[in-house]
Formats: sequence, structure tokens, C-alpha cells
Amino acid sequence: MKKQPAVTAQTKQNLIDAFWELYGTKRIEKITIKEITTRAGYNRGTFYEYFVDVYDVLEQIENSLITQLQEVTPHDVPPGTDIPFELILKMYAEHSKYFSVLLGEQGNPAFVGKVKNSFKPIIKQKLTALGLQNTFVLDYALEYVISAMIGIIGYWFQQENKPPLEDLMKLIHELTD
Repeated sequence: MKKQPAVTAQTKQNLIDAFWELYGTKRIEKITIKEITTRAGYNRGTFYEYFVDVYDVLEQIENSLITQLQEVTPHDVPPGTDIPFELILKMYAEHSKYFSVLLGEQGNPAFVGKVKNSFKPIIKQKLTALGLQNTFVLDYALEYVISAMIGIIGYWFQQENKPPLEDLMKLIHELTD
């Protein structure tokens, strides 16, 4: 008898959710498969149908988020607009439960590098369109803009009394104009 795709997807998501509840409160090296499966209501064998270990769960979450970031292509950004903060901020806001942790102190530093690399084509196209051609200047401007974006988004997530997303986008426009 074949497994039903909807049930399989839900089982995997339940395991991810259980992992995420734990990861939000403790370091990954302290999380056990037993904790995840107990919280999700499955046995260890079920866990191993979807994941190799706890690090694999985190990597699959990160890769899913990066894939979604990479789907924001330069073609999604209207010509003549500045760096596409709105698209990026909205994507971050949609997945805030993950990004707030992954970009915080508990997060994986390698994830920030993956995020930077996913933004580079979009930002590079915009900076080139603004006239930056010199490789040295373009490379450093690209790093500066991407680091600033990730920094301000991470800072926004860490705030207890966050301003609404629209206010943050307005502020970023004021700062970059």
C-alpha cells in the first residue's frame, strides 16, 4: 500500500514543527531525535524516513527558505526602482518564525552567507543599472547593501515592539533616497 502524499507531507511538517519548537529554545547540539519524535508523536523510524539527523532538519528548513528567496528574481523588481527591499521584507515577514531565529543569536552563521548569495543577483543587477561598473566598487557596494539589508531585518526581528512592516519599508526608502 502506497503512502498518501498529503499524509506524508503533514508527517514531515509535524516533525519540522517539533524540531522548530525545540530549536527556538535550545542550541541544535542539545536537541535529540527522541525529543523531536516525542513532541511530534512519532517514533524514531518515522523521523529517519525524512531526515538523517537534527542537522538535516535544519538544513532542509534553510534550503527551503533560500529556494523561496531565489524565486524573487530581478524580473520581479520593476525597472527604475531601488534595491527591492519590499519584496525581501515581505518574504521575511511571511516566514518570520524561521528568519527571526535563523538571523538571531541562536541561528546558523552559514545561513547568513546563503541569504547573501541568494540576494546577490538581484542587488547586483540594480547596482549595475545605477551605473556601478568598476568591479572593486561594485563588489564592495554589493556587500555593503546586502549586509545592511540583513542587518536591519535581523534588528527588526529582535525588537519586542516592532514597528509595522510598512513603517520599516518607509524608513528604508527614506534612508536610501
